[in-house]
Amino acid sequence: MIYDVAIIGGGPSGLMAAIAAAEHGAKTILIEKGNKLGKKLEISGGGRCNVTSRLPKDEIIKHIPGNGRFLYSAFSVFDNEDIIAFFENLGVKLKEEDHGRMFPVSNSAKDVVNALITRLQDLDVKLLLNSPVAAINYSTEKHTIILGNKGKIAATSIVVAVGGKAVPHTGSNGEGYPWAKKAGHSITDLYPTEVPLLSNQRFIQDKSLQGLALRDIKLSVIDDKQKQIVSHRMDMLFTHFGISGPATLRCSQYVVKLLKNGQKNVQLHIDALPDQHEEQILQTILSTFNHAPKKSIKNHLKGLVPERYLLFLLNQEKINPEAKPANISREKLRMLITSFKQFEIIIYDSLPIEKAFVTGGGVSIKEIEPTSMASKLMSGLFFCGEILDIHGYTGGYNITAALVTGRLAGQNAAWQSL
Repeated sequence: MIYDVAIIGGGPSGLMAAIAAAEHGAKTILIEKGNKLGKKLEISGGGRCNVTSRLPKDEIIKHIPGNGRFLYSAFSVFDNEDIIAFFENLGVKLKEEDHGRMFPVSNSAKDVVNALITRLQDLDVKLLLNSPVAAINYSTEKHTIILGNKGKIAATSIVVAVGGKAVPHTGSNGEGYPWAKKAGHSITDLYPTEVPLLSNQRFIQDKSLQGLALRDIKLSVIDDKQKQIVSHRMDMLFTHFGISGPATLRCSQYVVKLLKNGQKNVQLHIDALPDQHEEQILQTILSTFNHAPKKSIKNHLKGLVPERYLLFLLNQEKINPEAKPANISREKLRMLITSFKQFEIIIYDSLPIEKAFVTGGGVSIKEIEPTSMASKLMSGLFFCGEILDIHGYTGGYNITAALVTGRLAGQNAAWQSL
């Protein structure tokens, strides 16, 4: 049997592409190598599935630092508000949380996945699970997908939606890159983004801060010319291998790029008190010293930062936590305040791409039509989702890019095949 559209990959972009193709009248098949659809969606947002963001389009594109601007054309056809309407129409009520993040009211990613699968079934999309693809043979009239069991599927248009190399337990293992290359496409350098970072400083090795979360800090990436590359104000976490948490993940791609470009180590600065200048902090502390000169420095500074972090920084600056204000020099105090404002972490690497949340790099967007996701090099071939060289921060931005590119790929594949 010849299908109008065959979609390879049952993640967010593949599911959306299959629905869009079928809604536009195409005889559609969705091929997934695993035993279930929507695995990555099910674990996203901590199992709650952050389907998109309600921020203005320009803001969303800013949150997709990996070629987000390529999506302007796609957003003019199908955008975040369309995603919200799409899920509401499927019966998945959404709610808005901080930073415009949109979640199902039920807080269950399964509801999102089930609604998509139900829609596929209603549209008579043929679902082929447990069916790894071994190769794609391209030709002018139709393309042939060769399955691992030697079965063949012919289709007028093919949509490749197999993801990148991050989160491999959901099925993303980089298998789509050779298929793209066979069609003449270039794959830009692959690297981990949204990934925890590694440090071998003494305090990491001796686990002094392991498990400590710092809330609402500013984390900055500094290059070897001492220039600040980027900073993010969010939470972070010290781990047994280095640092993790939202601020770290957002900064990670910039660190990875500096390391890839030959920088041996990358400095990060933690500002634990981002709303105050050093001089303000100094005057506040001196004022409390004057009011209670007999209190220990530890008690004077209580509440400024978490106690465990405070004791650690006092120790770093060789200040006795029980010392009275009169026994601490102004110079020591200034050094402590500098630690509050720019404690330095030295990063030598990140966890590997398999441990990252998102893949950086992929099929070059220069070879993709921005309004249709069609290959400029091979007729009847479309790409969507994380296999493309597009990546965003966590917080619904990657899923937004996946759903938008999936929608365009599916509907244009249908139009081309009919």
